[in-house]
Amino acid sequence: MSDFGRQIINWYEENKRVLPWRSTQEPYRIWLSEIILQQTRVAQGLSYYERFVKEFPEVKDLANASEQEVLKLWQGLGYYSRARNLHFAAKQVIDDFGGVFPSDYKSIKSLKGVGDYTAAAIASFAFHLPHPVVDGNVYRLLSRYFNDATPIDTTQGKKQFQSYADELMIPEEIASFNQAMMEMGAMVCTPKNPNCEQCPLQTGCIALQEGTQLELPVKSKKIKVQDRFLHYIVVDEQAYYLQQRDDKGIWRNMFEFPLIETKKAEETIEELAEEKGFEIKGRVMYETKHVLSHQKLHVKFWKASAKEDVLNNYIKVDHLEDHAIPRVIDRFLEEHLEKA
Repeated sequence: MSDFGRQIINWYEENKRVLPWRSTQEPYRIWLSEIILQQTRVAQGLSYYERFVKEFPEVKDLANASEQEVLKLWQGLGYYSRARNLHFAAKQVIDDFGGVFPSDYKSIKSLKGVGDYTAAAIASFAFHLPHPVVDGNVYRLLSRYFNDATPIDTTQGKKQFQSYADELMIPEEIASFNQAMMEMGAMVCTPKNPNCEQCPLQTGCIALQEGTQLELPVKSKKIKVQDRFLHYIVVDEQAYYLQQRDDKGIWRNMFEFPLIETKKAEETIEELAEEKGFEIKGRVMYETKHVLSHQKLHVKFWKASAKEDVLNNYIKVDHLEDHAIPRVIDRFLEEHLEKA
């Protein structure tokens, strides 16, 4: 096992992808990249990282921004709670740490939206503190290397795989070790088609020897996906009538068309719309499905007219550049404007 760290670091130095957050030890930018890359592929996250760095080059710039500015810049990346937490944490750095990004693990973890993994990543990459990271890629790599079927979504599993990482790490090269572990999982020890022939760990990988790579890692819980049926009412094609969500859902504080949500796909939308003061005009303008981690959204857009007093409950805008809107509405606008 003593060769594990050296083998993956050597592989990493020869095969690593060139990414902007790897060429800095600035904790703000490392933190920014880690939050953006949660639940996001590097190819998609890269442009958002560059956008945020350009718009908010320092943590004080992000802290001083409005929530709408942050959400608008984040638009299309999904999991909007990450953007809200990012904004809140930037203010924490200003208010609680005098504008200086915290430099110890406990303080880093006190920032909103920062858990064990993100705190370990920032602590090791920015400050070279000996905290090994364990993310999805690392769980997969270690579960296969040790052929360990302990469910990774359990308390026991988290402790088990963290102990593996603690035992294997090279403290004096912790940044390279952590980067190598994640890069191996992303590029070699992939979920469906692991490139075992090119893996520097193949001689020590028990799952490879046993032929169990595709069975690992193991999860004990299966996510239950809820179907939701959303009907957006588009009143005027020259301007847009919008409402701001104020609930605690995924699109909180973002803007959207008047909305009717039904419990079933086949419910008659015309009657429900009429009850709210809208009259549906013709067929569905656009429909799509939007899959989230725990929800499957079935979304339809309807052209409609409305009673004037009803529209007093909405804001009228001629353009949407200054309003953060869900990606599903953004896609409708792209599609509809192209056909217009």
